[in-house]
Amino acid sequence: MPSLGEKLELSFSASKLKNKDMLSKSDPLLVVSMSEVEGAEAQEIGRTEVVKDNVNPVWMTKFIIDYHFEARQLLVLSVYDWDKGDKADPKTAPLNKKDLIGTVGLSIGQLMNAGGKGSLDLGKKNGSIIVAAEPVQVSNEAFCVSYCATDLDKKDTFSKSDPFLVFKRQNNDKSFSIVAKTEVIKKTLNPVWAPMVLPITLLCGGDENRVIKIECYDADDNGKHDLIGECETTVAQMRMGPCEANTQSLINPKKLSKKKYTNSGVLKLMEMGTRDELSFLHYIRQGCQLHFTLAVDFTTSNGDVKDSSSLHFIKQGVENEYMTAIRAIAEIVQDYDSDGYFPALGFGGKLSDGRLSHGFYMNGHKTNPNCQGVTGLLQAYYNAVNSITLHNITHLAPIINHVAGIAARCNDGRSYQILLMITNGGVNDMDATKKAIVNAAEHPMSIIIVGVGKDDFNDLRELDADNKRISHEGKLAERDIVQFVELRKFLPPNGPEDRAAARSALAKAVLEELPGQFMEWMRKRELMSAQI
Repeated sequence: MPSLGEKLELSFSASKLKNKDMLSKSDPLLVVSMSEVEGAEAQEIGRTEVVKDNVNPVWMTKFIIDYHFEARQLLVLSVYDWDKGDKADPKTAPLNKKDLIGTVGLSIGQLMNAGGKGSLDLGKKNGSIIVAAEPVQVSNEAFCVSYCATDLDKKDTFSKSDPFLVFKRQNNDKSFSIVAKTEVIKKTLNPVWAPMVLPITLLCGGDENRVIKIECYDADDNGKHDLIGECETTVAQMRMGPCEANTQSLINPKKLSKKKYTNSGVLKLMEMGTRDELSFLHYIRQGCQLHFTLAVDFTTSNGDVKDSSSLHFIKQGVENEYMTAIRAIAEIVQDYDSDGYFPALGFGGKLSDGRLSHGFYMNGHKTNPNCQGVTGLLQAYYNAVNSITLHNITHLAPIINHVAGIAARCNDGRSYQILLMITNGGVNDMDATKKAIVNAAEHPMSIIIVGVGKDDFNDLRELDADNKRISHEGKLAERDIVQFVELRKFLPPNGPEDRAAARSALAKAVLEELPGQFMEWMRKRELMSAQI
């Protein structure tokens, strides 16, 4: 699931700014900078106009930025007193000789979690800056569509195809980006896919004549899906609904040279309606909280924690892979949970009394697993590494069921659970884990799995069902709620000492699907509410 294409409009004012002029009030100018990469210097994105003789300015200049949940977008706001009589352009002139009134920073996540408005103290009686953020969308409209296909090419030797659709939007450089997928329909050449909700902004970015490519694939377990055929459409064409124009031949480019080739099947738009689509940011601004739970693997396959080759080995001043994953995800998600406390659980370890546990509290507390912020999570992890005995059984189901139980009790649309599981691979309770995921998909919850070390991670890939929905005893999961990534794909070549870029890339990879999963749950909940 790609970015939801949301933008934010930022507005600024200030209160009780420190006066830098002797005979009159300050003439404040605000400089807005932003960084999306941890440790990187914030880059200036613009400046406001100068408001003359005013220590309580309301700047008219607005700033439009792209919103990315998967990145920690840090704003840096600096207020300068513009010299009277200076005829240089305030939008471009150097600032090194201007009087700095104060500088302050915050993340976009913190701002949105506060309802989209915040007051920031500049310190030392320099006053405060008030910042407001409003979501900006090209359109709130969404299509409610359903598709079917007939007479698809048979791609499997001993059975029929397992078809699914991929929707791609054409970019300005003529390349294509995936915007949506259907579920896989098993063993059929005449599939009927479940209805989908496709936001107009996501489909076309405001240009209803932008090309949308629809590709039909035969799903393979190894991920190397076979193209059956493709066609092109536009939002304008889709608006026509079920009609001849939206009954299209699926063409496989590799077969065009064959004599008597007509098509590889026919794709038909069966139903089309529209609805107003509330955005991810709408729910966050209205107070919906994202609650984050950490779960860490303490099985023997990680290696003796005192051995430098162990995945749990901790060297002064150097992050191990577990610490990198914890910091990368928690630093972003923490901004969306107002109380700043997060449960930290471990699995596959023996406690001091010899009991094997698949859900012990890493902070060592008997009744309270909560840790304060990223620092508290890392301290709890350090405590567990030095107090837990590793064991050789990996069970994921108990923690998934635990968090799903919390989600089930809080399904009023005001909270959403995120479970981060970090493991070095191998699952000993695969059947129970699949059952837990199928059940969890009914509740407001997503599961992020980060694989550390050099395992083949086949079990974990099976749980990340992007094209083949997880099932248990014939029951399909209602949503795809699992995202799996391998940490080693993001680690820098110059060693563990430089992990800031790795953390940013990892966070983007594992969190970019979460707003879409969140929205899928909200649509489901609204549909259920409408039926009551």
